[in-house]
Amino acid sequence: MSEQPQVQVTYAVSDGVATITLDSPHNRNALSRALVGGLFEALERAAEDDAARVVVVAATGSVFCSGADLSEAASGSMEQGALEIVRLQRVILLHPKPVVCRLQGPVRAGGTGIVAAADVVVAAEGATFALTEVKLGLAPAAISLTVFPRMTSRAAALRALGGEVFTAAQAQADGLVTEVVPAEELDEAVDRVTASLATGALQGLRETKKLLNAPLVEHLDAHGRDVAALSARLFGSEEAKEAMTAFLSRKR
Repeated sequence: MSEQPQVQVTYAVSDGVATITLDSPHNRNALSRALVGGLFEALERAAEDDAARVVVVAATGSVFCSGADLSEAASGSMEQGALEIVRLQRVILLHPKPVVCRLQGPVRAGGTGIVAAADVVVAAEGATFALTEVKLGLAPAAISLTVFPRMTSRAAALRALGGEVFTAAQAQADGLVTEVVPAEELDEAVDRVTASLATGALQGLRETKKLLNAPLVEHLDAHGRDVAALSARLFGSEEAKEAMTAFLSRKR
């Protein structure tokens, strides 16, 4: 019996910055149950860590996050998984410290929810995005609660209905990304942003985040269960099952 690849979410603190790193290269940092669980643990640790004033969510490898783990989705109910993605966005929105996403590479589907829930997003020029759910008979249901409000309504319609890849520069114009820099300047840009944020007093950071994110949290709390149920219904449909099976077959 072959050993399953170990999913890791690492945690490190330096100069007031807690860096949470997605490190699951075997599935391109897909949102498996194990990875999401690791993210919850790391975010809770950062919230309670007196040495951390700012949180960075980063990833190893060439892909930031490839979205839902379709191998898990194809084998069971997605409602609980969708509820966990809703809760993950809520934890980031309500985190007492600023959360910065460092995007070194592609972000797909569900991974966009992490990006949208973050306070600041710094992306390398080569990072790309796609809300690919529509191609599989699905909808970006659970992540719509943060992704759609961050984007202009016209951009959200184009990206969600088209399901096509778009660039970091387009994501910035759409409202999803804060800053785009050349890949070789990514770390410098993230350091500059986190250093600035770390000058804030903890109470000021916490209360300002509450003001900024209150409408998103209210929207998420009002509709979280409904979109999770929709996600489960779509994932359970024959159309989506056939599309996911075909997609997974192509990847093998």
